[in-house]
Amino acid sequence: MKIFRLTAKCEKGERWANFEVDQTIGPKEISHFKNIDEAKGAPLIQQLFYLPFVKSVSLSETTIRVERFDILEWEEVIEEVKEQLQTYLNDGGVVIEAQRNDKIPVSVYAESTPNPAVMKFVANKPLVPQSVEFKNIDEAKNAPLAQKLFHFPFVKEVFLDTNYVSITKFEITEWDEVVMEVREFIRAFIEEGNVILTEAPAAIELNENNQTVENLNATEQQIVSILDEYIKPAVASDGGNIVFDSYDEVEKEVHVVLQGACSGCPSSTFTLKNGIETMLKEMMPGKIATVVAVNG
Repeated sequence: MKIFRLTAKCEKGERWANFEVDQTIGPKEISHFKNIDEAKGAPLIQQLFYLPFVKSVSLSETTIRVERFDILEWEEVIEEVKEQLQTYLNDGGVVIEAQRNDKIPVSVYAESTPNPAVMKFVANKPLVPQSVEFKNIDEAKNAPLAQKLFHFPFVKEVFLDTNYVSITKFEITEWDEVVMEVREFIRAFIEEGNVILTEAPAAIELNENNQTVENLNATEQQIVSILDEYIKPAVASDGGNIVFDSYDEVEKEVHVVLQGACSGCPSSTFTLKNGIETMLKEMMPGKIATVVAVNG
């Protein structure tokens, strides 16, 4: 018989508390639930929504992440919630019910980004094998979801990544006027089993000069490696992406392409100079003078 042990963590004043389980209980991809209806088929999550202070819940392999309403502080209830979860699991309580084809109900939640023109919509299942950006509907001929999104008059650009969609809007509307409509549209599109991409993007990224990573010189490969390992995860969490374009060995200048929420973001210049440029200078002393975004 399995014995589950949990630990509870939360910073003072934070809305989210993490309940870490010492064994796998959930899916590999994070599932996010906004209410008890979305938690259909997930009895453990439904139990949490019976608590009046629970606003939303995320579930991954070994973590239950719970967001509270402002009616109380986590320090008042966190130990009690931990004990309830631990007891539920040790009593044989079901986390997620087995469903036909092992399907988990689709959920999508909206997340703001540092770029006020861009909203990030995160799904609880994989969407595409790698990031791909569409500047207009013509570029989206092999991407049914992106094509449909361009039918909204306020949609300017669409960026797809592993499990989220970043949408850049025109200034004709505010996000709070349309975010719920877009979120529900994306959720329904995925739940209906529609194809996201009819043709997957190339497995090997090409830069603007049509060079594969294997064809880059040692310095350029080191730049790409640093971008991939240290920079991309951070910008991805904000709904964007950064792609190496070229390196000028004489001027010691790195050119990059910003995608998704990073493209046109008011804070992108600060990020380039005080984040990316500083890191590259420190990790590649004497080889980097400046970093420039070729698309602004």
